[in-house]
Amino acid sequence: MDARIDPAAAFGIPLGAAHVIRNAGASARDAFRSLVISQQLLGTTEVLLVKHTGCGMLTFDNETARGLVKKNKGGAAAAEVEDLDFLTFPELEEKVREDVEWLKGKAVEEGVKVSGWVYEVETGKVRRVV
Repeated sequence: MDARIDPAAAFGIPLGAAHVIRNAGASARDAFRSLVISQQLLGTTEVLLVKHTGCGMLTFDNETARGLVKKNKGGAAAAEVEDLDFLTFPELEEKVREDVEWLKGKAVEEGVKVSGWVYEVETGKVRRVV
């Protein structure tokens, strides 16, 4: 989701050669619907899950997010996100590994190559985690 990241440039992918699915925290669970569509309808055979350094999802938890919604938007809005999991995480590389394993555990992902990466915002380089 971070606008500072150009996945095509980071991985040397030519225009039109990849589907890029962006969401807060690069969550595999949040992107799963789009991944299934990409694979089943469009023939995608590889997934690169990429999270990045300095990610905002490392800086808060569900309780904090719900409190901000209540403070900024009031009780009705707070009720709408009461059960929402914001999918935050406290450790970057651990979450990359967890999301990759979660994807690999899905039957729809059988035969699809899945790897996990960290994009270093400070240097513009990517490094493979799993």
